[in-house]
Amino acid sequence: MRVDPCFFCGRPSWPSKGITFMRNDGKSFRFCRSKCHKNFKMKRNPRKLKWTKAYRKNAGKEMTVDTTLMFAARRNVPVRYDRELVAKTLKAMERITEIRARRERVFYKKRMAGKKAREVAAARKLVAENEHLLPRLRGSEKRRLAELAAEQGVSVEELEREELANSTIRSKKSGKAFGGEVRRLRVRTDGGVEEITDSFGGQTDEGGEEDDDDEDDDDDDMDMD
Repeated sequence: MRVDPCFFCGRPSWPSKGITFMRNDGKSFRFCRSKCHKNFKMKRNPRKLKWTKAYRKNAGKEMTVDTTLMFAARRNVPVRYDRELVAKTLKAMERITEIRARRERVFYKKRMAGKKAREVAAARKLVAENEHLLPRLRGSEKRRLAELAAEQGVSVEELEREELANSTIRSKKSGKAFGGEVRRLRVRTDGGVEEITDSFGGQTDEGGEEDDDDEDDDDDDMDMD
């Protein structure tokens, strides 16, 4: 059974599956699916599409030089059927697949080494560039933290970070939303719990619409005048 690679993306194209295109000069093109066939007809370059094997090889995301890849090369040498040879071939295929998977894992670990450090460096750079958008402490709070740091023998920056984190947690637990809104929980008769947002100016019903009692009272006063 011959499994040809897809001409566009490089995936295996199994027998009786995919699409075969025969050009006028006699050259055949094997595609694993209609997506690759359509991109081929649109004359797109596989090296510029991120989901193809050609792009991954050029970007250094695939193993290009490895001895296990030679076993997947196309061979057209006819061999007389031998039962023992078939059994050995199947065992060799399983062993080669196992070795290739292990080497791919090692290759991935080496390729992704240092990614966490790069992400942390990028995050610190973003914070340093947009430091003016971070929340600030009051002068009295800074003086109190400076005195506390002098007593405990720790840095002021650490205490400031802890204070900002604690203030964020307290604001989340308080239930306040935005500006003049407060969130509260209501227990329904069926045992369920729903969250309701109330504004300081007027109460909201279950649908989130404000009551118009104040507006009606104002209209009545104007009519009486």
